[in-house]
Amino acid sequence: MAKTAQEKADLKAEKLYEKTHKRKYRLKPGDIVFNILNYLFFTLFTIACIFPFYYLFINTISDNDLVIKGLINFIPRGIHFDNYTALLNVSDLSSALIVSLSRTVLGTALMVAASGFIGYLVTKDEMWGRKFWYRFLVITMYFNAGLIPWFLNMQMLGLTNTFWAYIIPGIVAPYNIILVKTYIESIPAELEESAQIDGASFFTVFRKIIWPLSKPILATIAIFGAVGHWNSFTDSLILMTSAPKLYTLQHRLYIYLNQASNLSALMESGGSVSEAVLKSAMSGKVIKYTISMVTVIPILIVYPFMQRYFEKGIMLGAVKG
Repeated sequence: MAKTAQEKADLKAEKLYEKTHKRKYRLKPGDIVFNILNYLFFTLFTIACIFPFYYLFINTISDNDLVIKGLINFIPRGIHFDNYTALLNVSDLSSALIVSLSRTVLGTALMVAASGFIGYLVTKDEMWGRKFWYRFLVITMYFNAGLIPWFLNMQMLGLTNTFWAYIIPGIVAPYNIILVKTYIESIPAELEESAQIDGASFFTVFRKIIWPLSKPILATIAIFGAVGHWNSFTDSLILMTSAPKLYTLQHRLYIYLNQASNLSALMESGGSVSEAVLKSAMSGKVIKYTISMVTVIPILIVYPFMQRYFEKGIMLGAVKG
């Protein structure tokens, strides 16, 4: 079938556009050099960021004797996964894992719920003392009494040697509330007004309109909260002195790191170390690598699934001040 005059004209215009477009954006030698250097820099930077995780991983799956001698640097040798199964036999490690998982899931869920609801409330003019409470929240971001007053306060509140010391202090997070508030203010007010005209209460509006539309920013603060809970060990170190069963996984890793450092210092000072202790320390080095990898894996798995929400939420939450 012969082409119509219009189709021929369109085809000619398209070819002309492609020709002029290519000529317009033809790269100069300086641009080519810049692109090569740019790609080279970011490739090297990416490798530098990934290599520590890769190094840890290959040392956990390689022959333990070679790992102890420091012969595993780039390529795994004698591949096995016994170290990960052996972690089940490490004393108190399973309970530390349960504590870390529990505080991460429960603490993050309560923090997200509180940040969402409070962030919504401080956007409503009907809230009693709205400006005062919002400024009160913001002020807490700029003042910190210090470690000792914090410990004494937790002690007076009865939050030492108890699991709730991990949860209650982190429920209200001022920075996350500010992010949620800013995001909610970007949602068209007409959506709320139409629901209120139909007789919906503030809580109904929040549950059926605001909460579903705020998923990007809620996912963003969920990442902040989950990473913070999972990586935290200072509160476990200071507050759980009489409750070893409540040690977190990061706290256990800290203990293993200290044990390895103390033994290394003893050997360097010329102290006598028995063969049994030395063998235990060598296996401890492998366990240290394996635990370090285990503490990193959950974040590496979860973050890619939350990445799209994270980018969208953090950008939209920064549109309005």
